[in-house]
Amino acid sequence: MKLSILLLSAGIVLFILPGCSSTTMISSKPEGAKLYMDEQYKGTTPYSYSDTKIVGSSTPLRLELEGYAPFRTTLVRSERADVGAIIGGIFVLVPFLWTMQYNPDHTYELRPAGSVSDDPAVKTSLTKDKAEALRETRKLYDEGTLTKDEYEREKQKILDGK
Repeated sequence: MKLSILLLSAGIVLFILPGCSSTTMISSKPEGAKLYMDEQYKGTTPYSYSDTKIVGSSTPLRLELEGYAPFRTTLVRSERADVGAIIGGIFVLVPFLWTMQYNPDHTYELRPAGSVSDDPAVKTSLTKDKAEALRETRKLYDEGTLTKDEYEREKQKILDGK
């Protein structure tokens, strides 16, 4: 009896564990970027990544390529449902921890270094600088230091980033 329970348990584990794994291909444009996951170097893109983490687990990801700005994102295991794990979870509750998988492909576009960034912190900084310059220019106009035409020209220069 103990042997049959042991064999049944081993069979369940051997059947369930492979289903707990999720794999995704991590790519970059251009290819050949260094890939860091959890701040550990993994290789270069394209890179096939696989793990057995549970639903909702996240992994910090960084891509670096000479001449391009570093790219940071997070890979989260909650992108698509795993029907096999859901069905398995009906019979054995444990597979419910692995009901979500990664999408099969993740491609990230790298931006050349030194280009205007889409980084919110950079945008906020630029916006604050423009706002401050506009306030100063308006103050000069309100004080009568600038004429209306001078104020409009200065305002346009600030908005155009000149």
